[in-house]
Parts: sequence; C-alpha cells; structure tokens
Amino acid sequence: MTRLVICRHGNTFGPEDTPTRVGARTDLPLVTSGEQQAHALGIHFKAQGITFSRAFCSHLQRTRQTAEIALDAMGDDQNVDPLNFLSEIDYGPDEDKTEDEVIARIGKDAITKWDEEAIAPEGWDVDPDFIIGDWLSFGDYAQHHFKDQTIMMVTSNGTARFAPHLTGDFIRFKKNNDIKLKTGAYGILTYDGNKWVAECWNVRP
Repeated sequence: MTRLVICRHGNTFGPEDTPTRVGARTDLPLVTSGEQQAHALGIHFKAQGITFSRAFCSHLQRTRQTAEIALDAMGDDQNVDPLNFLSEIDYGPDEDKTEDEVIARIGKDAITKWDEEAIAPEGWDVDPDFIIGDWLSFGDYAQHHFKDQTIMMVTSNGTARFAPHLTGDFIRFKKNNDIKLKTGAYGILTYDGNKWVAECWNVRP
C-alpha cells in the first residue's frame, strides 16, 4: 500500500511569545519546543517501524527543519525536497496578527468555519479548490510513482486540512475528525488499491 504521512511542523512560538497567525509570508524557524516535537516525531516513526522512501516539505524553514530533525532522529540522512503546494496559505490582512486581532476583524464564526469546515474567511488569499486539486494530483502521482512506498510530507496547518479530500468523502471525514492538525502532529492517508483511506489523523507523539 502507498502511504502519505502528512505532518504539521513544530512550534514556532515559545512560552514567552505572543502567538500570531503565521502564513506564507512569515518564515519563522522552530523554537526549542518545536525542535523537540520534530525529534519526537522521528522517534515515534522509528518505534512504529515506519521508513520513508521520499521526504517533502514546503519552502518555509519551519517545515524543512521539522522534516530534517525527524529524519535525523530516525537515522535517515536522505534529502528533503520542497513542493510548492505544501506552503502555508496567505492570511492576507490577518498575517502576523494575534488571534484577538483576527477575531476583531472577521468574527469568531469565521474562525469556526475555517477550523471545522475549511471555509476560508473573507480577505485571506487562498483558493481551496486549487489546494484540493494539488492534493488530488499528488495522490494520483503517488499511486503510480510511489506504489507501495511511504512518503513523508511536512506542511502547515492551512494546507494540511485539505489533504483528506483524497478520501473522496471530506464531509464524513470532518464529522469524525478535527481537520486542524496540531503542531508536531501527523495523519496517514493510505491508498488501498482502490481508494485513499484515513489510517489516522491528528496524532501527536
């Protein structure tokens, strides 16, 4: 079976920092706790007997660092290759704003719809259909070019939530799962020869 292990990068804010909504235009490195999360991913995958044929990240350093630290913890020194579609979305006027500032502009209902249904608020520079199309295209590619392989994909919160569209039943998926991946968490989508199925989602070691 072909498996996509979709990871969200580790923390980019420390306990003394004020978190902000970080998107495609803000290239933050991991903080210490984020590095620890990435290391924990690697230790967890190794303990599960998971090995990766290929590893991909976005162009943002937080995703590359997460992938490289996790692979190093596994004793795997392979290269991590960037894929454009794995980059975070652009939060438009809410980029680098605190959550209180974002809610003041768009309201709590808009955040709830984003977190529970992947409906983007007004003003965010994101085309869900485009991102979904990228995931579907990669899924088709993986079926043929990564057959029976396990692939690591490290991305961000805004992009990862659209990956379950590969299952063909996103409505059922979001009823049973929190589509928002936590930092340092992962999900596995498996192609069983006929369709993609969610093996697990939002698992944090």
